[in-house]
Amino acid sequence: MNEDRLLQVLLAPVISEKSTMVADKNEQVVFRVASDATKPEIKAAVELLFKVQVESVQVTNVKPKQKRFGRSIGYRKAWKKAYVALKPGQEIDLQAAA
Repeated sequence: MNEDRLLQVLLAPVISEKSTMVADKNEQVVFRVASDATKPEIKAAVELLFKVQVESVQVTNVKPKQKRFGRSIGYRKAWKKAYVALKPGQEIDLQAAA
């Protein structure tokens, strides 16, 4: 895989109450990823950037929310997030990276 492409796959970590609960319980890290990213690309990108070993990747498409602007109705953009499970003993510290 092209290293330039791998650097564009991961957009941002998702820091929320749910993602921190998942990180503590299942040793998973949640990332916002490019909408055309595949599981092998996400795995390779995390291993390249954070120097950890990835066990599995689960991907979810987040549907757009409907928002109103006066009388007109608009939608937020749809996006994709990835739950990355790390092998035992591996850890990504997102607070130090930020």
